[in-house]
Amino acid sequence: MIFKIEDVTVYFPYDNIYPEQYEYMIELKRALDAKGHCLLEMPTGTGKTIALLSLITSYRLSRPDSPIKLVYCTRTVHEMEKTLGELKILHDYQVLHLGAQAKILALGLSSRKNLCVNPKVLAAENRDSVDAACRKRTASWVRALAAENPNVELCDYFENHEKAADNALLPPGVYTLEDLRAFGKNRGWCPYFLARHMVQFANVIVYSYQYLLDPKVAGIISKELQKETVVVFDEAHNIDNVCIEALSVSVRRVTLEGANRNLNKIRQDIDRFKASDAGRLRAEYNRLVEGLALRGDLSGTDQWLANPALPHDILKEAVPGNIRRAEHFVHVLRRLLQYLGGRLDTENVEKESPVSFVSSLNSQAGIDQKTLKFCYDRLHSLMMTLEITDTDEFLPIQTVCDFATLVGTYARGFSIIIEPYDERMPHIPDPILQLSCHDASLAIKPVFDRFQSVVITSGTLSPIDLYPRLLSFNPVVSRSFKMSMTRDCICPMVLTRGSDQLPVSTKFDMRSDPGVVRNYGKLLVEMVSVVPDGVVCFFVSYSYMDGIIATWNETGILKEITQQKLVFFETQDVVETTLALDNYRRACDCGRGAVFFSVARGKVAEGIDFDRHYGRLVVMFGVPFQYTLSKILLARLEYLRDTFQIKEGDFLTFDALRQAAQCVGRVIRSKADYGMMIFADKRYSRHDKRSKLPGWILSHLRDAHLNLSTDMAIHIAREFLRKMAQPYDKTGTMGRKTLLTQEDLEKMAETGVQDMVY
Repeated sequence: MIFKIEDVTVYFPYDNIYPEQYEYMIELKRALDAKGHCLLEMPTGTGKTIALLSLITSYRLSRPDSPIKLVYCTRTVHEMEKTLGELKILHDYQVLHLGAQAKILALGLSSRKNLCVNPKVLAAENRDSVDAACRKRTASWVRALAAENPNVELCDYFENHEKAADNALLPPGVYTLEDLRAFGKNRGWCPYFLARHMVQFANVIVYSYQYLLDPKVAGIISKELQKETVVVFDEAHNIDNVCIEALSVSVRRVTLEGANRNLNKIRQDIDRFKASDAGRLRAEYNRLVEGLALRGDLSGTDQWLANPALPHDILKEAVPGNIRRAEHFVHVLRRLLQYLGGRLDTENVEKESPVSFVSSLNSQAGIDQKTLKFCYDRLHSLMMTLEITDTDEFLPIQTVCDFATLVGTYARGFSIIIEPYDERMPHIPDPILQLSCHDASLAIKPVFDRFQSVVITSGTLSPIDLYPRLLSFNPVVSRSFKMSMTRDCICPMVLTRGSDQLPVSTKFDMRSDPGVVRNYGKLLVEMVSVVPDGVVCFFVSYSYMDGIIATWNETGILKEITQQKLVFFETQDVVETTLALDNYRRACDCGRGAVFFSVARGKVAEGIDFDRHYGRLVVMFGVPFQYTLSKILLARLEYLRDTFQIKEGDFLTFDALRQAAQCVGRVIRSKADYGMMIFADKRYSRHDKRSKLPGWILSHLRDAHLNLSTDMAIHIAREFLRKMAQPYDKTGTMGRKTLLTQEDLEKMAETGVQDMVY
């Protein structure tokens, strides 16, 4: 359908549109017009992705004189493929109506592991090894060597791509990762370097959060993007955690041992070069005197991860004299490793600020702040000079230099925490030194400053007013949308006690109580006998899930469950979990029914949909709080309290309930779907906890469903399933339209939105 929102003609590739999609587009357009940032919460399964893509591409078409670029960030490769699939449908529809002027270039960008087509490189087992195997065949000095020695192995795909030079272009269209690989194989060009080259010409780019938020990656991939770019962070409820991880580094004993080995290797290489090619080291020294900014002439294959700290003025300064010579720099790193090793030999937990850490490092090892700041770039320059390609082997020394640069750059928003052992296993010494970032706004600030509009959107952004404080920005639009329903197809319930009226909770003092474990088991046994097809259960942690299932196994509860449905588990192994999910789906498809046990904050809770018969009921056992004794969490809570005046309890509750909402939201993926959600913990009946759930769940949570025992929940489930089995009109009845046609939209434009919608 084609309709107008103010002065923009929107091309929407389906015959009907949900009212909330229409409202979402109106709010999004307001933000684009204002050239500002926005926060939009929209229920899961209401077509958020297609609404975003339709409006932004149509907005681009309506402003041909100032074309905007769209950068769409997703969390997983699976979500990336889904987004590009939607964009393909939309692009075909726009080209059908507008012809050649609507053609765009859209592509997904991922790591070499996902885009490489060279079978020898792909044989490496993990991402770092694939990167290193690629560098061994594409680095400029390897190619120079191959020109003299035909036995040196190169990558044919990369060579063909280089030969084509400026003619290596992608024709307009929408390319998924699979399409890029197929195109590259067909032409004999390397898909990874082709995609990297085409990023500057593409109208729409879909890639992972890290490409914008992790400064080491963003410095290479995203530095060419212009200001007139709209950045969308989809499924962004955890965006503060992604920002924090991007700037946090941890160093263990193994890291230091690996770094020492790296330094020995570097030392040997320096001696070898001194004997054979001393001019190279001298040329590097002269370059460093003039400053690091001269590195801009590196070829694409030699580019390293950029400096993790982002201040651009650092590139214009000259490198401090004491690390300009290669052997001096190695000596400084040796002293740094020795100091860190000494700090790891502690028997107590230590916490200090970067400023006091740097001053004690200076007094004991003689390394000052400026030297630290340049460590990462100096290491990079040295590895280029020494022509090192096995980058995966040099990860430990890179980690140490990354740590040094961050400590030397930031004075606030960070803590250094040294723990002699993991609190959960105090008898095993495993010292770890962590530089942990507490301020999420440090990583995302450059994104807000550089681009005209940043859209943060997800199904769970409640309470929405906390995000601007955590990320310190001012959104021009901040809005939470409700779900328009033809029938009440969501049935949330709060279960506070078992059939024997004993309260249930995963509070630390109650969680291992046999009564609680038994009541949780009985709830599940009763539910699997009533609910058809798939049931998904989420626990608060792996250890709790293992413990409770072992108890159920001993008491025969698990056996009762397996008589009704098959049981599958999520484990910490990705391959095992994927296999379990496949078999779970097969069991649901063939009518046997299945139960899937999973963990909040795990892989399944974040990215797997249990739509239709794969998820008719989801049970959240307990409130998924973080491990509150974690030293890093305590330091972050203290920082949030002192800097943003966010109380510890408020933040912990907000964090736990966004995870719970994320878990239960997996069950509804479209309007025609239906499912029940059980929050099995007495704490959910408290208003301060419950009110932090998203509005679209709260609007269906009736007072009668707030304080249930197991037998009452069973009765409600039976009633609900019977009601859902009745036929219904999908377009909406009783004056509530939930599917709007083009005529409806034209009427709404004349009379105003609200009277048609709810």
